[in-house]
Amino acid sequence: MRILVIEDDRKVAGFIQKGLMEEQYAVDICYDGVDGLFWATEYAYDVILLDIMLPKKDGLSVCRELRASKITTPIIMLTARDTVDDKIKGLDVGADDYLAKPFSFGELLARVRALLRRSQNYTTPLLKLADLELDPASHNVTRGGQEITLTGKEYALLEYLLRNQGRVLTETLIVEHVWDMNYEPGTNVLNVYIHHLRNKIDKGFDKKLLHTIRGAGYVLKIGTHSD
Repeated sequence: MRILVIEDDRKVAGFIQKGLMEEQYAVDICYDGVDGLFWATEYAYDVILLDIMLPKKDGLSVCRELRASKITTPIIMLTARDTVDDKIKGLDVGADDYLAKPFSFGELLARVRALLRRSQNYTTPLLKLADLELDPASHNVTRGGQEITLTGKEYALLEYLLRNQGRVLTETLIVEHVWDMNYEPGTNVLNVYIHHLRNKIDKGFDKKLLHTIRGAGYVLKIGTHSD
C-alpha cells in the first residue's frame, strides 16, 4: 500500500514516514500544498495524510481540488486545531477522517487501516487464497500451516497481490502501490521480487498461486502451473 504524506513540518513528516515504512507501507512526502496536489493528482495512492496548515496552498484547498477532480483517495486531515468547526470544514471539503495533533502513531495507524478496509471493501483482516494466509495485524504469513519469512518489500508485494487476487496487475499498477517515488523505471527490480516471492510461496506446492501473464502482468490465483 502506498501513502502520500503532505506535511510541512519535516520532523512530523519524518516521524510518520518512519512508522509507516516499518509497517511495510510505501511512503512519499510533500512539504507544501502545491507539490502535494500535483503528486496526489498524478500518482495513485491508497491513503493521503493531509495537513491543513501548509505553505503555498492550504490543506482544505488541496482536498477541495482533489475531490473536484474526481480523485476519491481516502484523506485524513491533520491539524493542530481541534475545534468542531475545523472538523466540519475538513469533512465538508471531502476529507474522510480528521486527526488532531499531537497524536499517537498507534491511533494514526488504526485510522489508516480503517480507511483501507472501508475503501477496499474488505471486512476481515485475514487475507487468504487457498492455504496461503496473511495477517496484516501481525504480518504473519503462512502456507499450509508453515510460516513464511518475507522481507518488508516482499510482504508489501504479497499483501497488494492478495487484496487484488484474481485480477491481472500490470507492472505500472504494482509499482504505483508498492514502491515510493524513489523507484527507478526501466529496472528489473519488480521481476526480481516476483521471483523471490514465488520461490517462497509456491515452491514445493502442487497448486501454484503467483502467475505471470505474458505481456500483461501478474496475478495471484489458484492454478496448477506458473511461468
